Amino acid sequence: MELSYQLTFGTYEDALRMVGTAGEPRTAATPISGARIQLFAAMVRDGNRSYWDAEFAREQWGGMPAPPALLMGWLIPPPWLPFQKQGRDRPSASLALRVPLPGTTFINAANDVELLHPILEGDRLTAVEELVSVSPEKRTRLGVGHFVETLETYRRQDGAVVATSRNTLFRFTPEPAP
Repeated sequence: MELSYQLTFGTYEDALRMVGTAGEPRTAATPISGARIQLFAAMVRDGNRSYWDAEFAREQWGGMPAPPALLMGWLIPPPWLPFQKQGRDRPSASLALRVPLPGTTFINAANDVELLHPILEGDRLTAVEELVSVSPEKRTRLGVGHFVETLETYRRQDGAVVATSRNTLFRFTPEPAP
């Protein structure tokens, strides 16, 4: 399965008509895993006892907590699954990439995550992304483009909102090299 996405092109007015639009809910393929929590903690050399001592984690949090830096990672689909049919079960592109605008590339300009409740081993997350705003055209050192802001709301299996992630991308056409 190839994970490349096509940008949607259009005008600023087209983009403004999408503000307030929400994408389809995306549910993680697997529950939060203690093994993945520990692998991540090992990779970043995080010795937080909550990630390594299950009994301590149960006493402190009610279970092993997921590191905040892994929030978006729980919903990233595996690059290959043996049972996928050609052209089906493909993950959809981020809503921000489907906003019709000029601009041939994008960069992540900002990300602000708020954790409202601990996300624990065994939880299964579902996220919904909403287009919050699109800026008028801006000129930066990178080129001319628009800032696209989305809000992703994460819920666990009981429907409780556990986190939000506000993300801003800059969609632009790079300035030609001097």
